[in-house]
Amino acid sequence: MRKELLVDAAPPETRVALTEDGRVVEVLHERRGRQGLVGNVYLGRVHRVLPGMQAAFVSIGLDRDAFLYVEDAARRGEEFDFGEDEAAAEATPADSVPPRIDDLVREGQEIVVQVTKDPFGGKGPRVTTAVSLPGRTLVYLPGVREVGVSRRVADEIERERLRRILEGFGGPGGYIARTAARGKTADELAPDRAYLTDLAARIVRRRESSAPPALLHRELDLALRSARDVAPDECEAIRVDDAATYGRLKEFLDAVAPALSRRLEPWKGETPLFEALGVEAEIENALRNRVALPSGASIVIHQTEALVAIDVNTGRFVGQKGLEDTVVATNLEAAPEVARQIRLRDLGGLIVVDFIDMEDPEHRRQLVDAFAAELARDRSRTRMLPISEFGLIEITRQRSRGNLERTLTRPCPACSGSGRVKTDVTAALALRRSLRRPPNLYAPGETVRVRVPAGLAELLAEDSALLADVEEALSVRVELQVDETAAPGTFEIRRG
Repeated sequence: MRKELLVDAAPPETRVALTEDGRVVEVLHERRGRQGLVGNVYLGRVHRVLPGMQAAFVSIGLDRDAFLYVEDAARRGEEFDFGEDEAAAEATPADSVPPRIDDLVREGQEIVVQVTKDPFGGKGPRVTTAVSLPGRTLVYLPGVREVGVSRRVADEIERERLRRILEGFGGPGGYIARTAARGKTADELAPDRAYLTDLAARIVRRRESSAPPALLHRELDLALRSARDVAPDECEAIRVDDAATYGRLKEFLDAVAPALSRRLEPWKGETPLFEALGVEAEIENALRNRVALPSGASIVIHQTEALVAIDVNTGRFVGQKGLEDTVVATNLEAAPEVARQIRLRDLGGLIVVDFIDMEDPEHRRQLVDAFAAELARDRSRTRMLPISEFGLIEITRQRSRGNLERTLTRPCPACSGSGRVKTDVTAALALRRSLRRPPNLYAPGETVRVRVPAGLAELLAEDSALLADVEEALSVRVELQVDETAAPGTFEIRRG
């Protein structure tokens, strides 16, 4: 399977797409001023302890306090000394007794935490005291002395070989061998180890000179983070359309993954990278709730607060044999597409897939095996239950960042929340791309008039930089024409 990582870094937005055999399976976004918090390490102060919920609120300098569950507080490190007071450490109960949140932390206490889940739905971020620092091949656990191997490394001989290497490292802290460590020698893992232990030392030094709330470590930006976490060793190309981002990626990969660095390519095509390779079209399709299959069947995806419901329909596909054969063919065709859409849209929580009911138990087993194999490609942690007698498969999938729909759209103000429209920021960034596509479309000095709804006009007026560099690059003047009847999240470019 040919895998490529595509990086579109056009300020104020960076987008990354992973493709498999030319099909987009993951899309990640990061916008200026709206970077995610997952992976950041903070020096915080416990604001409130809630024994009834076995949790605590921790002030880390954000609008909303972070949420610390007891199980995330119970895994506090012993070796990674961030200066927590001795009283709190002495209060930790014996291993045989389940710890309580008020035994582990107290109001006013300084505490080092790491964000594990971004703020969502009016809630603050979720944090843990068990700091983990990921590299390309290793995860460093400053607070424990244990070693482990990624569950994706299935071969027991390889798992044991990696475990012996990690146990031979010595020194404080523990390590987890990531999937990318597979087949690597101790010497090949050494640069990652040195980078991570140095990073931990820098965090400790910042802790010693800081007062809460304080940011001690910021996670890598999307481009570097994707090269570290998303690009597999077998990635055949990393294409980048921005010279500055290409330079940073080159420096980073030269240090942590020289083999991948040799596959780094600057994009030189006249057509923008995402448009030329079909990513823009895939993103647009992923914002719709219906996905057509080649046979004429379809998949319908509905996201709710409680769960994600995915329904498989035969549609126009009637098959050429009996009903059971038609149903089996439809389900087997839908299975890989359902798995791809889950990854592409970054659907999380409880997902219920309503495959078409099949009478033959062998057909059900065939579907479950095929679907499980497709889900195994997902980087996120998933758990699938057996298919029910009604053809339903329940999946739980971990998600730490907002999904595609919630990132790019908002509830539609015209339909009482029953649908969604693109946010003004999404529409503004799409307008920037449209104005620059294709190059040399406009004559120097030309006035380009753009019809926009009031909300988009207000955003562009508040953040004039969104269009200023486009005007300078194209030597044109962009004139906004407010149309109160225009649908939210839309625009229309007019010449002359």
